[in-house]
Amino acid sequence: MAMEYESNNWIWEWMYNTPHLFGGLMLTAALLGFSTSYFGGIGNFPVSYAWSNLGFLLKKKREKRRVRVYMDGCFDLMHYGHANALRQAKALGDELVVGVVSDEEIIANKGPPILSMEERLALVSGLKWVDQVIANAPYAITEEFMNSLFNEHKIDYIIHGDDPCLLPDGSDAYALAKIAGRYKQIKRTEGVSSTDIVGRILSSVNDNKGVGDNNSTLSKVDSGKRRQLQRGQLSQFLPTSRRIVQFSNGKGPGPNARIVYIDGAFDLFHAGHVEILKKARQLGDFLLVGIYPDYIVSEQRGMPYPVMHLLERTLSVLACRYVDEVIIGAPWEVTKDMITTFNISLVVHGTVAESNSSLPGETDPYAIPKSMGIFRLLESPKSITTSSVAQRIVTNHEVYMKRNAKKLQSEKKYYEEKAYVAGD
Repeated sequence: MAMEYESNNWIWEWMYNTPHLFGGLMLTAALLGFSTSYFGGIGNFPVSYAWSNLGFLLKKKREKRRVRVYMDGCFDLMHYGHANALRQAKALGDELVVGVVSDEEIIANKGPPILSMEERLALVSGLKWVDQVIANAPYAITEEFMNSLFNEHKIDYIIHGDDPCLLPDGSDAYALAKIAGRYKQIKRTEGVSSTDIVGRILSSVNDNKGVGDNNSTLSKVDSGKRRQLQRGQLSQFLPTSRRIVQFSNGKGPGPNARIVYIDGAFDLFHAGHVEILKKARQLGDFLLVGIYPDYIVSEQRGMPYPVMHLLERTLSVLACRYVDEVIIGAPWEVTKDMITTFNISLVVHGTVAESNSSLPGETDPYAIPKSMGIFRLLESPKSITTSSVAQRIVTNHEVYMKRNAKKLQSEKKYYEEKAYVAGD
């Protein structure tokens, strides 16, 4: 009587763990001309049956469920620090799900956001490491939301940086995830934060008063004053070649690839940048992005630009899923040599850009690609610009200061009236 399949667990375990050895045994048996009856002593099962079940086991091993990790955040004023955090989170699993905190939750815990939910979703979705986005996520991981992540979204681990995230009452926003044993931590990227960026803009605007408006060119500003303002805007981030490699795709264009080129400052990387890069990428097989050096941005836009220095802007662009390669410190003019060297098939530019003041004697930077018939003007999907984002920051700050001043005035009046009554 043949033995039941279940009674041969040791055999299947051996085949599962040593498929190459088992395969060699089968091949040897075939070469020696052994018949399938030879294996009758091992449960009297035919070789074909063994092979079919071995295939099933190997397929099951290959189809092992992918590890899904979750990370959330406000992602207001998206910068390379956010991108690096999500890059690290993705490295802890196979699929990264990102929760974008709702406007209401941000207002309740931190104050009004600078970017809308739609803009923040566009930024997060545009990152190369993000597989899925959950809109309107809560600021704190509640038990109900945590169960939703585990059961509905099949999340294995909840990720956060090593910086504390406290609720207004002082409690840890990720306490429940830690208690559940489903929490993992990543290292925070030093040298940048949304608060730091806001500080740079506000500091530059205050220092620039009396020097000229933000659209004036630096040719109108004293060089000593210009250097002083620029020193005040320097980031504390120290970039390395390794970080650039981590953000890069590491792949060049194919031999017959249609290479599309687009350039710009890409300062305060925002949803408008993401959408125009997406549109440009759809026109070819490989998107090459030129990023202007700091001095060109300053010459064209005046103070306080650029807010982010060249390498900060480079990392933000490299993190975008639609970008294949960048030219760090690209020239203002697209030259014939550039087009030949990088085998550029098409040069594009968006319709929405900063209102630049042309410098004396300045030529059209796209004159050569236009003369070659390889230039195209793209309709920008969004009207947002770096200047409009900076203006939102200034406006938010002014509202905050007025609200605080009014609050202090009310408190002062209250205590004065209380003192008056007490003196009576």
